[in-house]
Amino acid sequence: MLKTSFFSSNISQLSPLPIVSIRRQTKLKAPCVKMELSIARPDDWHLHLREGELLEAVVPHSSNHFGRAIIMPNLKPPITTTLKAVAYQKSILKSMPENCDFAPLMTLYLTDTTSPNEIKLARESGAIFGVKLYPAGATTNSQDGVTDLFGKCLPVLEEMVHQNMPLLVHGEVTSSEVDIFDREKVFIDTILSPLIQKFPRLKVVMEHITTKDAVQFVESCDEGFVAATVTPQHLVLNRNSLFQGGLQPHNYCLPVLKRETHRQAIVKAVTSGSKRFFLGTDSAPHEKRTKERSCGCAGVYNAPVALSVYAKVFEEAGALDKLEAFTSFNGPDFYGLPRNTSKIKLTKTPWKVPSSFSFPWGDIVPMFAGETLEWLPSNS
Repeated sequence: MLKTSFFSSNISQLSPLPIVSIRRQTKLKAPCVKMELSIARPDDWHLHLREGELLEAVVPHSSNHFGRAIIMPNLKPPITTTLKAVAYQKSILKSMPENCDFAPLMTLYLTDTTSPNEIKLARESGAIFGVKLYPAGATTNSQDGVTDLFGKCLPVLEEMVHQNMPLLVHGEVTSSEVDIFDREKVFIDTILSPLIQKFPRLKVVMEHITTKDAVQFVESCDEGFVAATVTPQHLVLNRNSLFQGGLQPHNYCLPVLKRETHRQAIVKAVTSGSKRFFLGTDSAPHEKRTKERSCGCAGVYNAPVALSVYAKVFEEAGALDKLEAFTSFNGPDFYGLPRNTSKIKLTKTPWKVPSSFSFPWGDIVPMFAGETLEWLPSNS
């Protein structure tokens, strides 16, 4: 005989269960809100525009979103005089799109024979904002550069201090005895540090820094007299990027990419909010065939993607609030120029980088060709 369970014997004493109406619930989609930043129009404090057809091809990529740019003088032949710099500036202005207010800020190419009077003429011209030091043989078209800075250029450097004319430095030694990955550090130890000690009031920009040694040196100097530009590639790539999946010629630049520890040090410096570091793309276009050959040219063409890459770096560092100072404030403040008053927008929306830019005379391959980036710049 089965015994009655507690549940069955007391079921009549239980309160009736409520009736629950089950209905299919429609999920409401949250509105898609795109992240958008509005920042003062940036400037590019290190830019290669080349000349001729190449100039006409690439200048729109920089003039579209940047207000001003320091233009590098390493043409063939180099821009060694004020007259040549003014003529080059006119050719750039002539090549720009219509209704464009982009301002090319010119530089002189320092040589062993540059005279102090040329520095005076440069300052009086109102067109020239720096003098570029290329150690002879350091990079593209640098064969006419300085061979003995302290032995042949001291009167010029003294005049630059007097004229408050910045010295823009490609910071590498060129001796074949020095490993290519150590050239920046050796330059700091043997040339740049003694230079600053001898001319403490000389304004110096250490261009396209690549090492933690450069970061530490810039941070150790007097603020307002020594600063550094930083490129997109040295913030997101390390030397592995030259070789992964085979030799990658479009990631080859000078100074060459360094170890990951150096990249991390540079990211930390630029996203810290320090006024000593500012945007300088070192965008360096070359026709595709001159990059993809047995002896390829050095240079990364990053002008079309630079702002997208910088935004990515600052976002990943949790420092988007410091992006505007790096792109738009620190540079003009160092050069003693007004900040731009116009604005651009950066929108968090995916866009695909073209695999190349094609022209009748050839192709130019941009940084991150064919890849998708997350931040899209546009004019306000």
